Amino acid sequence: MADAKSTQKDAYTLILEAIDGGIYRPGDRLVESELADRFGVSRTPVREALQRLETQSLLARDGRSLIVASLDHNQLAELYAVRSELEGLAARLAARHATPEEMRVLREMVEADMELVGSPKALSRANRRFHKQIHLASHNRYLVQQLDLVHRSMALMATTSLAARGRGEDALNEHSAIVTAIENRDEEAAYEALKSHISKAFVTRLKLDSGALTSIE
Repeated sequence: MADAKSTQKDAYTLILEAIDGGIYRPGDRLVESELADRFGVSRTPVREALQRLETQSLLARDGRSLIVASLDHNQLAELYAVRSELEGLAARLAARHATPEEMRVLREMVEADMELVGSPKALSRANRRFHKQIHLASHNRYLVQQLDLVHRSMALMATTSLAARGRGEDALNEHSAIVTAIENRDEEAAYEALKSHISKAFVTRLKLDSGALTSIE
């Protein structure tokens, strides 16, 4: 029984990572047998993983098939509204609870990520690591769990806002301001800096989706 649970978890994680990594994109059909072959697992844990992902609204029904879900305008707005508040809270708590070592890691992340400007995919991966580090620095397990759910849904976006011209450098400057507030133990400034960062990312995404901005990809 324990092995079955472990296999189920592995199948779920593998599919989730494939969606997050862009191997499967919104609208792509997921076939149980093909997934089992790709990941080298039996069909039963794949079936259970697909059911779990559908329950979490990461997959949707298209007739009898399951496809990677996509977000419409209203869902996107709802997601960013929740993300803004939760991320802001994480920054506030990080300013209160982060250890000196955690602050150092955040600062070093910002400095290292400057080398990735111009590479949206690499910067997107680095961006997720940065935000995850802030979540962990909040030292609130329940908040981390909720943010994990939000970030899973972010994988349903076909492109990253960091693909917009100029957005990568701006985003890293915003990251730096967030870290400065956390280093200064300024809870309100950290909260506002991260909320502002998410708001600007949302505006960029809306402009990209409307064609008002060009991509560097």
